[in-house]
Amino acid sequence: MPFFKYSGVNKRGETVKGSVDAEDEKGARQALSAQGIRVDTIAKDWTKIELGGGGMKPKELVIFTRQFATMINAGLSIIQGLEILAAQSETPYFRSVLRKVKNSVEEGKSLSESLKSHPKVFSDLYVSLVAAGEVGGILDTIMDRLAIFLEKNAAINAKIKSAMKYPAVILVATIGITIVLLYWVVPTFSTMFLSAGQQLPGLTQVIVDLSEWMKHNIFYVILVIVALIVVYKVLMKNPQIRFARDKYLLVAPIVGDLIRKSAVARFTRTLGTLVSSGVPLVDGLESVSRTSGNLMIEKAILFVRTKVTEGSDMTTPLTEAGVFPSMVVQMIGVGEATGAMDTMLNKIADFYEEEVDVAIDGLTSMIEPILMVFIGGIVGTMMVAMYLPMFSMGKAVG
Repeated sequence: MPFFKYSGVNKRGETVKGSVDAEDEKGARQALSAQGIRVDTIAKDWTKIELGGGGMKPKELVIFTRQFATMINAGLSIIQGLEILAAQSETPYFRSVLRKVKNSVEEGKSLSESLKSHPKVFSDLYVSLVAAGEVGGILDTIMDRLAIFLEKNAAINAKIKSAMKYPAVILVATIGITIVLLYWVVPTFSTMFLSAGQQLPGLTQVIVDLSEWMKHNIFYVILVIVALIVVYKVLMKNPQIRFARDKYLLVAPIVGDLIRKSAVARFTRTLGTLVSSGVPLVDGLESVSRTSGNLMIEKAILFVRTKVTEGSDMTTPLTEAGVFPSMVVQMIGVGEATGAMDTMLNKIADFYEEEVDVAIDGLTSMIEPILMVFIGGIVGTMMVAMYLPMFSMGKAVG
């Protein structure tokens, strides 16, 4: 949904400026009018880009959930809590969403129904837990559990992104340095070598030829890079191709173990939170499948859900799915047998979250020296290639 920046006058006659999200300019004017603002100027705000939840950060949802739980526990009504939290929200999009949720609750809808109207912010899992809290009369407890779950989920996602971001940044920097050297630095040396009229060493000649090719084809190089990114995004919209990619990622060298462990941690933490909150197992499995982030794991969870619906226990289909480690399957089986499924799932999640930390540390310590050697090899080779003719010229003069 686009944003519109505006200036106008509020009910107290004060000049106000800000931004509001709406489908079009007419909707923006109507929303501002409902707030008692007489619009003077309004235009689409191209500086705001909606990312997932209108540019809001996951941390803001965690803070909202935690504060909302505290307010409900303190005796404030849902409407009062939403009004206070909407007023203090720093993100225009989230502020607008909370006000819409408040208005919906005032009209007689339940909180879960009102949240469900905003899937970009409140996931199916979030809505399912709130609905369970409303039915059981433990909304404050559920919101506390939700906040803990979101905090743990955000922490593990941040660690994984950090582990993946480091090599990506290094790789991009290496490509950038290589292009700069080939496009600007090497031609300076090659001009000097040509003026000397000296036969270039083989390595130097290769680098000079590559530089010449880069100078004449830089546009096509950039075009190919952009085209590859676009093609990749288009291909990833195909479920079969995405499934093949996700299947490979689970067994890929170096990163496969990390991805599998993080998937197990996310699956058990999410399902454990749902089950402990009173959400039926079948419904919980359906919600978890949509938050797995991996199509192969999603397919496996839905397979387990189908079998459980048919009357099976969880252990057998989990084993047949062949995605989850045998230890996880056995511990879930123990949880089923003892009636402590939620406790067991959370223990598994705790264990695998620690395993993810260890895997990330190991991955970082292994990748860092490899990347340093890689960068040093490229830059060093090019520098040696440029200085070889100088050594030859020095010997000739000597």
